[in-house]
Amino acid sequence: MRRPGSCGHDVTMSALKEKLETDLSAAMKARDEVRTRTLRMALTAVKNEEVAGKRSRELSDDDVVKVLTREAKKRREAATAFGDAGRAEQAQAERDEGAVLEEYLPAQLSDEELTALVADAIAAAGAAGPRAMGQVMKVVNPKVAGRAEGGRVAAEVKRQLAE
Repeated sequence: MRRPGSCGHDVTMSALKEKLETDLSAAMKARDEVRTRTLRMALTAVKNEEVAGKRSRELSDDDVVKVLTREAKKRREAATAFGDAGRAEQAQAERDEGAVLEEYLPAQLSDEELTALVADAIAAAGAAGPRAMGQVMKVVNPKVAGRAEGGRVAAEVKRQLAE
């Protein structure tokens, strides 16, 4: 979809951002409060990311996925915090928002897939021992982008390098 930019030039919107906007208007028409609230928050986060830095830019689908992944992680952490504080209602609201965000993210890697990717990265980097962790992470991160949480990837790299 092409929209006039603020400087009069046309800018091409990413397909994922366009889908978020389309789904937001459908959720508003359906009076789905959780979905409406979540998609508004997600689009706000995307727009904030677009104007962050020295100059504004249009985000690619990959960039939008990174923003949504970050927002989903915030929801998981908040749900855990609310649950630990005995605030079940707020924890459930955060989990509901997280579930909506997950629909827009790529499928998560299984443990077996992650183990295989890390093993390949270690072989490709010719790495051995815990000191090579950064080297392996540089190789494996682009391959798992958005499909596995960073902490999970780091734990698997650390486990395999310790063997």
